[in-house]
Amino acid sequence: MTTSEPASPPAPAPERSKGFVIGRVAGAPVIVTRSWFLAALVLTILFVPAIEARAPGLGGGVYLAAFVFVLLLFGSVFLHEVAHALVARARGQNVTELAVTLWGGHTAYTGGLGRPLDGFLVAVVGPVTNLVLAAGFGFAYQLASQASAVQNLPTVLLGLAAVSNAFVGAFNLLPGLPLDGGQILESLVWAVTGKRSTGTIAAGWVGRVVAVGVLLWALVLPLVLGARPSLTTVLWSALIGAFLWAGAGAAITNGRRREAVAALSASGLAHPALTVAYGSTVDEALSARAAATAAGVPDAAGHRLVVVGQGNEPIGVIDDDAVAAVPAAARHTTPVDAVAVPFVQGSAVHPATSGTELLNHLATRSGGARLVPVVDGDRVAGVLDLADVARAVRGT
Repeated sequence: MTTSEPASPPAPAPERSKGFVIGRVAGAPVIVTRSWFLAALVLTILFVPAIEARAPGLGGGVYLAAFVFVLLLFGSVFLHEVAHALVARARGQNVTELAVTLWGGHTAYTGGLGRPLDGFLVAVVGPVTNLVLAAGFGFAYQLASQASAVQNLPTVLLGLAAVSNAFVGAFNLLPGLPLDGGQILESLVWAVTGKRSTGTIAAGWVGRVVAVGVLLWALVLPLVLGARPSLTTVLWSALIGAFLWAGAGAAITNGRRREAVAALSASGLAHPALTVAYGSTVDEALSARAAATAAGVPDAAGHRLVVVGQGNEPIGVIDDDAVAAVPAAARHTTPVDAVAVPFVQGSAVHPATSGTELLNHLATRSGGARLVPVVDGDRVAGVLDLADVARAVRGT
């Protein structure tokens, strides 16, 4: 049972899980995925022996009883996700879906958690819901057991529901991503260090330890107790461990990406620029670059040539390949705007813009263009290439 949000804005609209929409909670669709039917079938078969041992004599009805228990179990999972969704929405998030899946379920939301407390509350409410359900089922089980000397089927189901909810709640509190306990740990480290990315990476590494621990528990604990490991338990533990390992690895990657995003700045990524007036010729533009080199401007040959209009407004950036295609004899008559790539109007960014603010600006104002001007007041400070931004986010 996990919650998820984008690693860093801006992010595309999350792709909705495929399945059957059965309702809406917190403004988001509730989806039963196709994989759930496989999980329900397998779990029904697995729980048959437990039902038979506690309520013998059911005959073929034991399969129906096991299926009813599976529905109770997934109903508890659903309430776990509802709790996530309601608290996420109350903390200002846009809940996009609640899904019941092969692995239990997940709640997806967007908006970006602003404070450690937000992440803590959204995460902790899910396991707490299961623990409260475990207490409720346990209380009902005790009442039913006292009312009858012989355990009937409803009493058995109440007992199993209490145990399963206690397990789900406790397991999800293990302190490693992608479990809810991992998000709790992430929030605590975030609160201490002031950096969410540090919390994410730390909880991701602990999540890998938890993943290995799940498998070791299935292999080592029986040996310590003098028994042989169960092949079924080992296989299930391996599957769960693999799922946790993959989720933990994704969390570590997301944390590092957040760090990379936080380090972004328009001034740090921009190529320095020289300006040439609109209406100048290619020869005059090249002369401006040569004059800058002669004046001792560092790496003037690598500066981008930006065409500016009235008030030093950036109009476009000269394409060096287009300049190279102009015959030498025609350069003194070819206007710079003929070899310039125009900027999208309103795409200019201030040199101090950084982090997610920079990404949001580029996503909403660049208009799909690769190059945007970096402008400080009426001075063109440089040209920002979105390919450089993408490489910085990827860490390459």
